[in-house]
Amino acid sequence: MKPVVPFIPEAQSHERNVWQRELSRSLSDLAELKPFETLTEEERLAARVAIVANPDPAHVAALPNLVWVQSLWAGVERLMSELPEGGPLIVRLADPQMAETMSEAVLAWTLYLHRDMPRYMLQQRQGIWQEHFLKTPAERTVGVLGLGNLGNASAQRLKANGFTVTGWSRSEKTLDGVRCFHGPDGLKQLLGEADIVVVLVPLTDETRGLLGEDEFKVCKQDAAIINFARGPVIETGALVGALDAGHLSHAVLDVFDQEPLPSDNPLWHHEKVTVLPHISAPTIISTASRLVARNLKAFLESDTIPDHVDRKRGY
Repeated sequence: MKPVVPFIPEAQSHERNVWQRELSRSLSDLAELKPFETLTEEERLAARVAIVANPDPAHVAALPNLVWVQSLWAGVERLMSELPEGGPLIVRLADPQMAETMSEAVLAWTLYLHRDMPRYMLQQRQGIWQEHFLKTPAERTVGVLGLGNLGNASAQRLKANGFTVTGWSRSEKTLDGVRCFHGPDGLKQLLGEADIVVVLVPLTDETRGLLGEDEFKVCKQDAAIINFARGPVIETGALVGALDAGHLSHAVLDVFDQEPLPSDNPLWHHEKVTVLPHISAPTIISTASRLVARNLKAFLESDTIPDHVDRKRGY
């Protein structure tokens, strides 16, 4: 008899049925996937692993013998804050396709800034016909904050397209062809050199408010910001202040302190801000489901648990 694996999706997820169909298909030879609300008491007690997506903590707590949970999200800050310290291990979704999708978005919006698209869009609205000087990619330095899987893939893609790329991480790292910095001093050095800053760090206690007034002051004049990480990594008031003062030229924001971004938020109408609805690296459900199946197969056959989140580091 196949084991039952609880499925606890986000409460209002419009993708719930798609996830359930794809996961059930990928797990068909291994286990029976069952939504949390359909579990019997015996199945709740027997569950050792669950598949979750921004779940209600009470539902996770109702599975007292869980060893680990497979998150369908790359970001796990809510799980980190709401699950007890001695609770199940948390495994992030580390789908290689997500890194490719993110690197594509980073390249696309870097090119958007590199080719002065915001300025030309503003000129169109004002009826202005004016050409501006164009730099080569090699003359444009792009600094990537966060050198994990997503940052690494993005840095390599930028480099392959001719940009001068630098990188920053909290601890020392090396990437082929990328000048890397680390620590507080390294962050200021990167910000002082980068024409475009791409934010890809996970949200932790150490990265909350990573970019604020002091950091924006050391940025190059007319530097631009792309935030594809989490909203609270940037202090929004300080960012708007730097944009309004003319020190920063533009910000592409895909993440916000509150999502969806309220319709009355002034960022929607700021001429130096491009607002995106958290679409930089959507999960490809088909490839992610196969990855989850591989993780569960290893666990069910040999009790092997995938690499999991370090609670102290926050990722």
